Amino acid sequence: MMAMSLGLFLLIIVLALACEFVDSSVGMGYGTILCPLLIGIGFEPLFVIPALLLSQAVGGLMASLFHARLRNVSFSPQSKDFKIFLIITGTGVLATIFAAIVALNIPKVVLSTYIGALVLAMGILVLINLRFNFSIKKMIGVGIISGFNKGLSGGGFGPIVTSGQIISGHRAKRAVGVTTLSEAPICITGFLTFLIGKVIIQSEGSILSRPIGEIARTVFLSQSILRWDLLIALLIGVCLVAPLGPLLTKKIAKKRWRYVLGPLVILLGVWVLIKTYLL
Repeated sequence: MMAMSLGLFLLIIVLALACEFVDSSVGMGYGTILCPLLIGIGFEPLFVIPALLLSQAVGGLMASLFHARLRNVSFSPQSKDFKIFLIITGTGVLATIFAAIVALNIPKVVLSTYIGALVLAMGILVLINLRFNFSIKKMIGVGIISGFNKGLSGGGFGPIVTSGQIISGHRAKRAVGVTTLSEAPICITGFLTFLIGKVIIQSEGSILSRPIGEIARTVFLSQSILRWDLLIALLIGVCLVAPLGPLLTKKIAKKRWRYVLGPLVILLGVWVLIKTYLL
């Protein structure tokens, strides 16, 4: 296991801060950018994935509170934003679980190519300002596709949810706020699924017969389940920047959103394809 020096700890805080700033301000980029960077530094994917999922959930919850306070979005039970959040979260959680099962039988290169091509196409649609009339059915489709992507590869959620809402007629600032909050329950579901799976694999015999205290020690004290130094560094980064992303969202003019989001989504799609075939 790679040792965590003070310099590396501070570097991870800075990386998490930068990626969360992008994610909370435009609704995408945290996991897509940070995951390959951490793996490239030398961390094992089995430690990177749960740390990213939990830190993204915390960052999403905090940033969504500031989005609401700055009135980028409204999460009152009667609001359109809250209804979209419920649809995307509900369909996304189910699609994530289903996709995790499907992913076991599909080659990784096929999954990554699919995600990259889809994100690239969505970015082009946003950039050319293509718009459809809003409907609940379209939001269900966005939730299913984005959740399926998350379950398949761990990425591709934010770009699809944000751009999908905009193409379907939802305002850009509100779309970013909805995406930020929607990521939290999706990531928590993924984190718990991942955590339970690792505990079961490392358990001798049935997990149901083990004392709760022993399971807790395995989860919180065993370095084979979570890397707490990595998780803490990521959490510090996302918490420090939580108010700043929504503030930038508020300041971006309405007419400029497609020029901000379109190229960024396209770049993320190209980045996924480059990772797949060149890195």
